[in-house]
Order: sequence, then structure tokens, then C-alpha cells
Amino acid sequence: MNQLDLKGRHAVITGGAVGLGFAVAKRMLASGGTVTLWDIKPEALEKAKSGLGVGVHTVAVDVGSHASVVEAVKQTLAHNPVIDALVNSAGITGPNVKLWDYPPEQWMQVQQVNLNGLFFCCREVVPHMRARNYGRIVNIASVAGKEGNPNASAYSASKAAVIALTKSLGKELADTGVRVNCVTPAAVKTPIFEQMTPEFIQFMLSKIPMGRFGTPDEVAAMVSWLCTEDCSFSTGAVFDLSGGRSTY
Repeated sequence: MNQLDLKGRHAVITGGAVGLGFAVAKRMLASGGTVTLWDIKPEALEKAKSGLGVGVHTVAVDVGSHASVVEAVKQTLAHNPVIDALVNSAGITGPNVKLWDYPPEQWMQVQQVNLNGLFFCCREVVPHMRARNYGRIVNIASVAGKEGNPNASAYSASKAAVIALTKSLGKELADTGVRVNCVTPAAVKTPIFEQMTPEFIQFMLSKIPMGRFGTPDEVAAMVSWLCTEDCSFSTGAVFDLSGGRSTY
């Protein structure tokens, strides 16, 4: 493992109790940072905290609720008055069906968590970063946001929106010390696979030239670097983690 320098830095990680968020937390702790995990499941947060050890604070939050995010920021700042980095990892896939069969309520749920939730988190954390003229925001998008996966229109649309939001916010903060970037992983084997059909999982694998899924640790390495001071001239950028799938 290459050594990253996050000594003295504190990061908020949404969806931090499992999957990519948990892997990012582990890498950041190994790099000398501290983390506050936000997740909707209190029991998962307790398990994650126990597994990660010292340097971990947890807050139960529904990122799809603006009021819940506001309260989570309040609780986080009461524990640690500085938020150096925000990693927006919370997300859901929605069902794998054709657009014309997509249940409208589930479409709205995917947008509420994946897009609106990310907006709420950025909206409430950015003022604290601007006040200190320092911060790193990393949004977890997806290769689906670049290419659009069939039978995943809501997820693909939400992740395309995350890419566009990242570019907009990066430009808005470019004259400050706050950097905003996103990563676009291809399929990474995490508990989110439980939300997908076996056929859809196989479809995703067939599109990856490397012939394998990514690992959470590979994503965590890129995300953690984007949260360091070394990431100083990239903002509003999209970092590929697709095993060769992405064509742009």
C-alpha cells in the first residue's frame, strides 16, 4: 500500500458503514486521518466502528432528507469542528427493468438518494470549507453515468447528473482552496450487488476489458488521494476506474 498523507485531516463519508464508503474509511485511517461515517443504518454503523477501531465517529443520517443532513452536519461539527473532506458514497441502484416498466416511485427514490442526497450534503458542508478556504469533495459517480446501462435508466441518469454537478461545483469553487472531483467506477463487487439481478451483473462484467470487477480497495486508493493536499490542480474532473471500459 502506498502511503498517503492525511495526517490531521477529518473526512465525512456518506454510506460509510459498508461497501466503497467503508473501504475509503479504512484507507483514510491507514493514512493518518480520522473519519465520521454517515449511514442510514445505525446497526451497520456500530459494526463498522467496531471493525475500524480508533479515529471513527458515526452519525445516523438519511441523505435523502435535507433536514436529516442538516442535523448530521450539526452533530459532526459538535464532535470535530473541522471537515476537511467529504466523500459522497451513499447510493442505491434501483430495479433492473426497462424504462417503460420502471415504477415511478422507485425512479424518484433513486434520484432522491443518489442526486438530491449528494446535493444536500454538498450544500451543507461547502460553507464550512469555504470559511476555512480548504476542502476536498469526492463524489462517487459511475461509468453508467458516462455510457448509460440498459435496464438501469434511473441509476444511469442519477450518476450522469452527479458528473455534471461535480463539474458545476468545481467551477464555482475554483477560486478557493476547495477542490471537487468525482470518480467513475465500473462494477465493483460490494453489497450493492445484492440489489441487482445476476443477468445484469454478468452484463456489466462483459463490458470490462480487464475481464474482472474492480475492488473496493482500488477505488479507495483513488478517492483517498483526491482528498489529499497533493490533489491541488484538479477540480471539476472525472477520474476513471473502469478496467478499460470507458472510451472518454
